[in-house]
Amino acid sequence: MHRSRLFGIFVDLPAADAPTAATFWSTALGGHPEVVAGEEHFTILRGAVPDLVVGVQTVDDAPRYHVDIETDDVDAEVARLCAAGAVEVSRWLECHVLRAPGGQLLCVIPVHSDRALFDREARTWP
Repeated sequence: MHRSRLFGIFVDLPAADAPTAATFWSTALGGHPEVVAGEEHFTILRGAVPDLVVGVQTVDDAPRYHVDIETDDVDAEVARLCAAGAVEVSRWLECHVLRAPGGQLLCVIPVHSDRALFDREARTWP
């Protein structure tokens, strides 16, 4: 018998790009970046993900990881993330696909979670 749980999602990239990516993702998700003592190749974004959906998506491209950021104002969130260094790549329905510094993809989508969960856990941005 054993137990397990999802511990984290990690964005993997070259060391030269890691500080910029850590800054971007902490800005995007509201976490507090902390380099792990003794394991300096890890920067943890404390408090960034209070509740998480994990899924599988089929794509006509190479395997990869991406995150979805849900929001009650897609245009404002896209503008905020682009100001933090992301670049818009495409749109599909109400989804805006962005490329973060470091090259990772992310999607900005309208609220998809239970509204009470969103209201309880969404961060408020100026």
